[in-house]
Amino acid sequence: MKIVLASGNQKKLNELNAILAPLGCDVLPQSTFNVPEAEETGLTFVENAILKARNAAAHTGLPAVSDDSGIEVDALNGAPGIYSARFAGPGATDAANNALLVQRLNALPDATRSARYQCVIVFMRHADDPVPLIAHGSWEGEIVLQPAGEQGFGYDPHFYIPSLGCTAAQMAPAEKNRISHRGQALASLMQQLRPRLA
Repeated sequence: MKIVLASGNQKKLNELNAILAPLGCDVLPQSTFNVPEAEETGLTFVENAILKARNAAAHTGLPAVSDDSGIEVDALNGAPGIYSARFAGPGATDAANNALLVQRLNALPDATRSARYQCVIVFMRHADDPVPLIAHGSWEGEIVLQPAGEQGFGYDPHFYIPSLGCTAAQMAPAEKNRISHRGQALASLMQQLRPRLA
């Protein structure tokens, strides 16, 4: 079964293919079909994930899966949240976003560093699917100001998991896939998808 991923992010594509492979799904990036990026005008992860999946399905005629994820930092009142990918502005790099996060937290030396990654994954059979599958995962941790690790992407070098004694960027990809916010959301999605693909 071919499914289009409403993203061009190669690392997300790799994670999705690794996790959905047992269901016999072949996940292709929307760039394969020259799908234009959807405007993320939603105010929640759920709204943005639906907008992206609907856009990909409409342009390809294929079932679509999309994820909208980000990090919430308690000391910043939940920011960057849905703006995580563009925290430092449109087209921001991971490095620019991380630098702004550290700068903001440096200005609050006594603040708690608690944070969590959130991920919402949506699966739509077609663009007009009235009952999209929605899966959610949340991963608790805290922000460290000094980056550590070379794995992962986004805020992973600054996202520290106290129970493991390491950042998300120091984890082996398979271990991260198993326990991360995206891993949790995908596990939930797989449970919902199995009956539909049987």
